[in-house]
Amino acid sequence: MVKSKREAKATNESVDFLFGLTLNHEICLRTNFNMAKDASAYTDEELVEGCLKNRRLAQEMLYRKYFNSMMRMCLRYTQDKSVALEILNTGFLRVFKKLEKYSFNGSLEGWIRRLVFHSLSDHFKKHNNQVHFLDLEDRDGPAPDNALSQLYLEDILKLVSYLPDATREVFYLYAIEGYTHVEIGKQLGISTGTSKWHLSNARQKLKQLIRTHYNHAG
Repeated sequence: MVKSKREAKATNESVDFLFGLTLNHEICLRTNFNMAKDASAYTDEELVEGCLKNRRLAQEMLYRKYFNSMMRMCLRYTQDKSVALEILNTGFLRVFKKLEKYSFNGSLEGWIRRLVFHSLSDHFKKHNNQVHFLDLEDRDGPAPDNALSQLYLEDILKLVSYLPDATREVFYLYAIEGYTHVEIGKQLGISTGTSKWHLSNARQKLKQLIRTHYNHAG
């Protein structure tokens, strides 16, 4: 997919913000990376190896490779692009600090996504915004009840594990990873309508679990 000029500009500004420098020809030679290659041309193994050797270009290419998908996830929970960028960069700093712990058990993108999502959770907790940001409620539905409005991310994720497999996967892809129903349908091989049904089912079951576990008096 070809990036729009706006997406390319956002990526470049974010790279400059995070790394505070512009890569030059000498760095390219020292790291044995070809600057002409697109970030997606590098394998995850190449990027991880380069980052662990503290190669700046490898770090930039890793950031560029996953910038769009992580930014999309952040923008699902805040319309303020500057806030989303701050959350994303905090998440990537965690990625680089913890990268030596990544063991290639599971996808690198999924591992990065979890760390960035933790940054999302920390941001909303710090600003006293509870878990309604997780999109448990239909946007056109009633306001969340008292139990739901006071829960944080960790509470909800514990309950998500009780959902049926297919329903849990759709909820995770939609509410956490930011995919649309059309994208989920293509990824899981189901119809858009089926994806919407699983999301609705997940919301209903989670509300029941919340009332059972956190609002016994209700």
